Amino acid sequence: MNYYEKTIKEERKYTGNIINVDRVTVILPNGKESTRDVVRHPGAAVILPITENWEILMVEQYRKPCEMISLELPAGKLDSGEPPEECAKRELQEETGFVAGKLTKVLTIHSTPGFSDEVLHMFVATDLVEKKANPDEDEFISCKKYKIPELISMIEKGEITDAKTIIGIFLADRIKKGEYKIS
Repeated sequence: MNYYEKTIKEERKYTGNIINVDRVTVILPNGKESTRDVVRHPGAAVILPITENWEILMVEQYRKPCEMISLELPAGKLDSGEPPEECAKRELQEETGFVAGKLTKVLTIHSTPGFSDEVLHMFVATDLVEKKANPDEDEFISCKKYKIPELISMIEKGEITDAKTIIGIFLADRIKKGEYKIS
């Protein structure tokens, strides 16, 4: 079956610091016209930092949209024209104070394909060396190491709810068990 929707018009409805919102008019596969509200996001890098002792570096920060403190993998928005790997390196050091000796791309994730074009590029960071954290001036975060079973327990209890983080933690568990190979 043909699922393709042909775009016939795009109109910018909102321009923000992180996202933009477009109203997109499309022709559906059945020939009818419809509209889609699309959140435009430049993309982001997500880092799964694994220590030599199989601990994961996590960052804790307040998330205003959810009105909660969230425990997450380090991540950040791509700067204009910035390759995802460079963003991953920058965000890892900014948020955790660690530098990766090895950075391997493992996943591409469409965070919310029903309404956003955001693409998350997930990297596994190993051979970690501690340097100095340098968070953005509007970021108030702390970094802590956790064992994988502890993080899985926190997911099961609903203490970790961030989707990219849940994906990363379960991937780390598979990597540790030898079920997912990284090069």
